[in-house]
Amino acid sequence: MAARGRSLGGMRGLATVPSYVVMQPTTLCNLDCAYCYLPFRAADRQMPVAVAEAVAASVNRWASTDRFSVVWHGGEPLAAGRERLAELMAPFGPEVEHHVQTNATLIDDAWCEFFARHRMRVSVSVDGPRDRNGERVTRAGRPAYDRIVRGVAALRRHGLPFSALAVVNDPSPGRATELYDYFLDLGCEVLGVNIEETEGVNTRDNAHEAPVVTAFWAELVAAWRRNPRIHLREVEWSLRYAAAVLDGTAGDLLPTRLDPIPTVAYDGSVVVLSPELAGFTDPRYGDFSSGSVLATPLHTILADAERTPWVGEFIDGVEACRSSCPYFGFCGGGHAANRYFELGRFDGTETEHCRNSKIRLLEGVLEHARDHQSPGA
Repeated sequence: MAARGRSLGGMRGLATVPSYVVMQPTTLCNLDCAYCYLPFRAADRQMPVAVAEAVAASVNRWASTDRFSVVWHGGEPLAAGRERLAELMAPFGPEVEHHVQTNATLIDDAWCEFFARHRMRVSVSVDGPRDRNGERVTRAGRPAYDRIVRGVAALRRHGLPFSALAVVNDPSPGRATELYDYFLDLGCEVLGVNIEETEGVNTRDNAHEAPVVTAFWAELVAAWRRNPRIHLREVEWSLRYAAAVLDGTAGDLLPTRLDPIPTVAYDGSVVVLSPELAGFTDPRYGDFSSGSVLATPLHTILADAERTPWVGEFIDGVEACRSSCPYFGFCGGGHAANRYFELGRFDGTETEHCRNSKIRLLEGVLEHARDHQSPGA
């Protein structure tokens, strides 16, 4: 089913206009999740309004011709407070759509009114039922689950739609069904599922037996098909890809150039391709930054981003994937942070993240399709 990577064109170099920008209003997080990758989550380093104004100068221009999103991501973005977040959002024009990724523990009626007033889209990080959230704890080491569900209850009370993002560190049999049923009850509209990744300050091993992970994804597809009320991010993309392969149009799914996905850190520094690299340094690559919006316009930084040494190395790695991996048309060459934190460099190819969340995902979807193929088909 997977299309051979060498037959696919496109995805060469970085686009100069991203599909969205990630903004870090604060490095602080009020939780201390065991698998978190963030290096400065105990420090409250807040973004000055001048950084948001500099970013908005480019974003508003992009949004004038097409829909554009700004994603507020921390730390815990709500830890910046409503007043500061409103100040940071103010420079962006009315055409810009704002999203926030939050652990939900701070959401109350006042925050819900804020989301409604600013037409802000909300995504909640929660890993499933109470006993699956043991890794999500407060700074005092106490379970955060009750505070998370109180925040979700506030969203529902105000009639605010929300997405959910779950981290899975144990893809054992039965887990996928339990997970999907939980999120049906939770009331989210969209669900994203991430197998835990080794990245940033999280150095825990993320290797799993291939049959176990493949079976997890196949089970998740089965649960979704029984009651497809939730948009299941990974599964729906997989099905779209499989249909394109059968139609002979898989080569049209990937964009012609890589989305730079710029992350603007609290201090205005810009890291492209992987938000997980922000805040880290390396003897060879420095701080991974391609510039600062306080010194150079964001659109200029992105136009020159391929000159950042590690970015060129990553593009070489994408080309290596294109020429060697039958799954390239599905994943587009993987993520920069996974390569760096797993392999120590950017021009490697297959990672555990590739295996868990790309290769086994597609194989799980196909396994489900084979097992449920109608007789005589």
